[in-house]
Amino acid sequence: MTARTADPRVLPLITDRWSPRSFDASAIPEADLHVILEAAGLAPSAYNQQPWRFLYARREDAHWEHFVSLLVPGNSVWAKDAGALLFVLSESTFPRPDGAKPNRSASFDAGAAWALLALQATHMGYHAHAMVGIDFPRVREELAIPEDVRVEAAVVIGRKDAPEKLPDGYREREAPSARKPVREIAVAGRFTDLPA
Repeated sequence: MTARTADPRVLPLITDRWSPRSFDASAIPEADLHVILEAAGLAPSAYNQQPWRFLYARREDAHWEHFVSLLVPGNSVWAKDAGALLFVLSESTFPRPDGAKPNRSASFDAGAAWALLALQATHMGYHAHAMVGIDFPRVREELAIPEDVRVEAAVVIGRKDAPEKLPDGYREREAPSARKPVREIAVAGRFTDLPA
C-alpha cells in the first residue's frame, strides 16, 4: 500500500486517514461509536447552529440490513462488512422567532463534522468511508427525514481488512488515493488564476 506524503508539519493523523472498502465484519462497540460521534459534534458551525444530524445502525442491531439496502449495489457489496453505517444530514434552515431562514452553510458545516468524525475514527484504530452512492429518495422516505433536512451522504466505519476479500474491480483501488498539490487547489487572487 502506498502511503500519502505531505509536509512533515501536517499532522500524521491527517495523512494516515483514508477510505478503505475492505472491512472485517467486526462489530463496533456503541461506546466507541458515541466517542466518534461526539468528536463530530465538536465541529465548528455558523452561529454555532450545529446543523448536522446522524442516523446510524450498528451491524448487530435491527436497523442494519435496512440501512445497507439504502446504498447503491456498488457500495452495499463492500459496505455490508463495516461495523456501523450512518447517514449524514444537515438542517437547511435556522429557526428564528420571525420564521425559519435558509442556512447557506449547513452542508459546509456537516462536512466539517464528517471530517472530525473520520479523524477520530482513525485515531481509534477504525477507518471511515463516506459515499454519495445511496438511494436518496428512499433514504428520505424510509427514514422519515423532513423536507427541510438535506441528506448529505452515508458513512461506514469499521476495522480495515485485506483487499483480497473484495470483489473484482475493487481490490486494485484499495489504497490511499493521491491528492492534488496545493498549487492546483489554492491561489492568491482570482479563480481564473488557478491552473486549468
